[in-house]
Amino acid sequence: MPLPEKKICCPHCDYTYHLPIDDSAGSQDFYDDCPNCCCSFRVRLMFDPIHQVSRLTVDSDDEQIY
Repeated sequence: MPLPEKKICCPHCDYTYHLPIDDSAGSQDFYDDCPNCCCSFRVRLMFDPIHQVSRLTVDSDDEQIY
């Protein structure tokens, strides 16, 4: 059975593509590379088991915290 896909945009070049998401493992935090510009970006999948809802965030992970 194929994994569900989520349409995302690269935070560096705005290229849009579909990323397969496996939420059966719960919350995840990983890096992926854009197939267009090859820059890496951070993908965070937060899963709420009580409400059966998952939230996906994508960012460049190069913001500085002051």
